[in-house]
Amino acid sequence: MSLETARRVLKIEAQAIQDVFARLDDTFEKAVDILYACKGRVVVTGMGKSGLIGRKISATLSSTGTPSFFLHPADALHGDLGMLARGDAILAVSYGGETEEIVQLLEALKRLEAPLVTLTGKIHSTLAKASDVALDVSVREEACSLNLAPTASTTVAMAVGDALAVSLLERRGFQPQDFADLHPAGRLGTKLLRVEGTMHTGDALPRVAMNTPMPEVIHEMSRKGLGMTTVLEPDGRLAGIVTDGDLRRLMEKHRGATFEMSASAAMTRNPQTIGPHVLASEALNQMEKRKITSVVVVDETKKVLGVVHLHDLWTLELI
Repeated sequence: MSLETARRVLKIEAQAIQDVFARLDDTFEKAVDILYACKGRVVVTGMGKSGLIGRKISATLSSTGTPSFFLHPADALHGDLGMLARGDAILAVSYGGETEEIVQLLEALKRLEAPLVTLTGKIHSTLAKASDVALDVSVREEACSLNLAPTASTTVAMAVGDALAVSLLERRGFQPQDFADLHPAGRLGTKLLRVEGTMHTGDALPRVAMNTPMPEVIHEMSRKGLGMTTVLEPDGRLAGIVTDGDLRRLMEKHRGATFEMSASAAMTRNPQTIGPHVLASEALNQMEKRKITSVVVVDETKKVLGVVHLHDLWTLELI
């Protein structure tokens, strides 16, 4: 019985999304235009279940490059209206379009010259008529067996909210690096961590000068434990690297004469490098593709900033 109910609920909600998909037209484009042109914040409001959906929409907007906050309409009527400022835009969620608390805000919104976009199931309602753009999120029926509890309607409102947020994300040219700036913690933060947050720096960075004798080069590689060392120009720019593999090949070719060499004679010139703002996941992909265990992090002048090691990236579970 429960399985049948679950399938019926999912079928109704899936159909509701298909219905709104078929209704999408230039009105949606106008809504995106208004929210994109907003110089302040996109203030989302709604009561009850619509308010809960509004909070989620606001959070998605904020995390994808559109500054936003949720304003409870009842609180707005009792002082929180002061949170609004000229330049803000309003996104109201109200299925019936007659939510008393939001309707009472209309005059204040008009004084602030705040554009109003409404998600509503009643396109001829008071809120819809007062809006600059009203998006039709109506549903044939709720998934509730009593056809009362907001279910399919809240699903559609949330989906259209996501569509607005993603459309704004794309129009702003929002990139993974931008997303990383807004998600520094948790699983997302780890997946979007940048190279500069994972590299070995300071005393942990293996480095030698070009004229460093080979015994000292080997000591530096052993002391730092990354299986390589950077070789630096006098001004700190990268001249090359010496790796464990380089040493093995030199020993096979020159035997004992290897220990008479300097770092500049043994190094690999023009090694693979990466910038500090590249995502750690991209660094991992490059290292696995090129079958290397370390990559040097440099700035635009080739000054060495650090070294990223493959094993460190593996432990982050970036994939």
